[in-house]
Amino acid sequence: MKSISGKDLAKILEKNGWTLARISGSHHIYTKVDRIERISIPIHGNEDLKIGLLTHLIKTAGLTEFDK
Repeated sequence: MKSISGKDLAKILEKNGWTLARISGSHHIYTKVDRIERISIPIHGNEDLKIGLLTHLIKTAGLTEFDK
């Protein structure tokens, strides 16, 4: 899996129906109407997310690594 930045993951989530609920420091928290989970994405400039965190966030969002 190719690592991507938090900004890029945020754009992918928004395209797939997630909405930005709030910003707490450098973390953007996303929610979706039909889901109880919240997703917190650390956005530190264009720094890539670590693979383990990226995998967890994608799985929690119900996406695959090929969704864009």
